[in-house]
Amino acid sequence: MEHLYFISYDIRDRRRWARVFKTMKGYGEWMQFSVFQCRLNKMRLLKLESALNDIVKHDEDHVLIADLGPADEVKVKVHSIGLSFAPAVHESVIV
Repeated sequence: MEHLYFISYDIRDRRRWARVFKTMKGYGEWMQFSVFQCRLNKMRLLKLESALNDIVKHDEDHVLIADLGPADEVKVKVHSIGLSFAPAVHESVIV
């Protein structure tokens, strides 16, 4: 079962930030400068966490992962000023 996550990060080094951004693009949809929304099952979440652990410098950087609940059941309530917000939808991934 997939959950919907908001993931934000504060990375001090530009190179590490770029690596985190590139990694995140493989797991979710970019929302703002350092914010992604992701639909992930448990295995993909663990793979993402492992990839991020290998990139971030733990005494300088910060990654927040907010679990909003089951992706097909969660009722996301987001107030957006400016551009509109749309929750991530389930899409098939061909590998």
